[in-house]
Amino acid sequence: MEFSFLDELPKLVWMLIGIAAFLGVIGLMLVLLDAPRSRRDRWQAAFFLGPAVLLLLGGLVHPVVRTTVLSFHDRSGDAFVGLANYQWMFQRPEILQVLSNTLLWVLFAPALATAVGLLYAVLIDRSRFESLAKSMVFMPMAISFVGASIIWRFVYAYRPADQEQYGLLNQIVVWFGGEPRLWLLEQPLNTFLLILVLIWVQAGFAMVVMSAAIKAVPTETVEAARIDGAGAWQLFARITLPSVWPTLVVVLITISVQTLKIFDIVRTMTGGNYGTSVIANEMYSQAFSQGQVGQGSALAVVLFVLVVPLVVLQIRRNRKARELA
Repeated sequence: MEFSFLDELPKLVWMLIGIAAFLGVIGLMLVLLDAPRSRRDRWQAAFFLGPAVLLLLGGLVHPVVRTTVLSFHDRSGDAFVGLANYQWMFQRPEILQVLSNTLLWVLFAPALATAVGLLYAVLIDRSRFESLAKSMVFMPMAISFVGASIIWRFVYAYRPADQEQYGLLNQIVVWFGGEPRLWLLEQPLNTFLLILVLIWVQAGFAMVVMSAAIKAVPTETVEAARIDGAGAWQLFARITLPSVWPTLVVVLITISVQTLKIFDIVRTMTGGNYGTSVIANEMYSQAFSQGQVGQGSALAVVLFVLVVPLVVLQIRRNRKARELA
């Protein structure tokens, strides 16, 4: 038993390294890109942030470097293989499908979640049951991704046609005279069904933020547009949307970062099988399930490279907003 525990210990260590890698470098970027400009501000920042920065360097940034180094080594992390792990990534059809699935998530999930949240915010704003409606829409945010995935697994659940259906989607299909289907096994439909879970959860976040931005639009501007004869669509397109556009971009970037790192939904609902795996799930599978440390580290580096531009863009937008204020 003792030998087995020691044998599994490196896997736990690499898992912690993989999680810490992204947090460490992102935290370092927050310090470097948003550094104070005056000498007094620098001394204050050094005094208050110094201990945290030291912990960041030792506990988070070092694992980032370590993971990057491991991405150039073999499965054991001993032999240097150069770019072989990255070449493997773009030569294996199953990994190319992982990359394409991740692209689908990034293209559809943030845009649809933000659009649904904005639609909710516009329709619910200043309605009679605004508080109740917002609470119902925001409620999925109180559920973890694992919990939400379990709920939606019941929605997509399948039973043969001669048995009573307990999956909501198949029951609806049966009511309309159709045959129940194994939704989570059908490619590429199953990927979009998983994306729907993220939209369901994140739409509440988008709705709350966008609703606050809509309420900040000056009432005088809206009333003046109505007096000039603007209809509901013209009010939205020419007044509301331009006014909340900066907030909409922030929400879009935030959900995009969350989408790139998505792991829980895929792991809980399909385990990455049936053509649904994404980068974060495949990184875990390669590094810990299959023992391919080098390949898992290479996937981690690619994921990090995809996340960094969004984080940098968000930091720059925040700085610009403060300067304009």
